[in-house]
Amino acid sequence: MSYDPDNIFAKILRGEIPCHKVYEDDATLAFMDVMPQVDGHTLVIPKAPSRNLLDADPAALGPLMVSVQKVANAVRKAFAAEGILIKQFNEPAAGQTVFHLHVHILPRSAGSELRPHSGKMADHALLARHAEMIRSALTA
Repeated sequence: MSYDPDNIFAKILRGEIPCHKVYEDDATLAFMDVMPQVDGHTLVIPKAPSRNLLDADPAALGPLMVSVQKVANAVRKAFAAEGILIKQFNEPAAGQTVFHLHVHILPRSAGSELRPHSGKMADHALLARHAEMIRSALTA
């Protein structure tokens, strides 16, 4: 399978579709998942095109993981989480639905439940507040 430059994350990177941006550097972009499984569910993607981890340029993986760590620490702080769940899927059989490499960051606390990734979009005002909370934690 090859990379599709018209996937939704590629369109976000080109500015064709808006997102609730949390963090950006030369190599990566982090933004709120619009169908969050928990409050604070954030995605981090490389700017370099790749379908998933299996075909990514190895040079893109280091900067991606640095951003994942940075954003995960901010998400943990912003949501007073006891832990952080990091998820990454490769190909449909493993649960991948958007074919641009991406890493999920989900704040977790004991006893909290994950909501299904239902296809129902969250309230954009709520996502904007959550993005601001994470951005504030990044600069604190």
